[in-house]
Amino acid sequence: MAHRTVPTAFEIDDVSWKILEALQHNSRQPFAEIGRKIGLSTPAVAERVHRLEEAGVITGYHVALDLAKLGIPIRVMVRRTIPGGDLQVRRTVAAIKDLTEISRCHRVTGDESFVIEANLVSIRHMEALIDKLSALGATSTSTVLSSPVQRREFSARQIEDFGRYV
Repeated sequence: MAHRTVPTAFEIDDVSWKILEALQHNSRQPFAEIGRKIGLSTPAVAERVHRLEEAGVITGYHVALDLAKLGIPIRVMVRRTIPGGDLQVRRTVAAIKDLTEISRCHRVTGDESFVIEANLVSIRHMEALIDKLSALGATSTSTVLSSPVQRREFSARQIEDFGRYV
């Protein structure tokens, strides 16, 4: 593979990329299995994974849940506009952190200040969440109908291709 052209704080070689790709595909597979696939010993894989964790490249391991099967069938995206400055941002962040139905929150550029993803059990639940968020400022809500891209795995080739934009 060609040298990566995207600058990073932590250089990742081809072998580490193979490990990252394997873990993204299935983070529960044993290091021994990954090692067999890429030609490393189990301790060598474990050491590389440990270094990737220490460097903050790997930030965690997660289970993906089908929330609809758990009785939480509605996903919404709420865009939140903040009229004020830093104090309003801090108030909003504090309030959002306390609302357990919110699964993700991104501070963004553009007309809105935040894009919030929430998971809800009913329309009544949605109304209650919107009321709580509206008390802090203007909101705009969309219901997610489907998610054609749930979670994308990243490969060394993609990152290399991204380099053309740097």
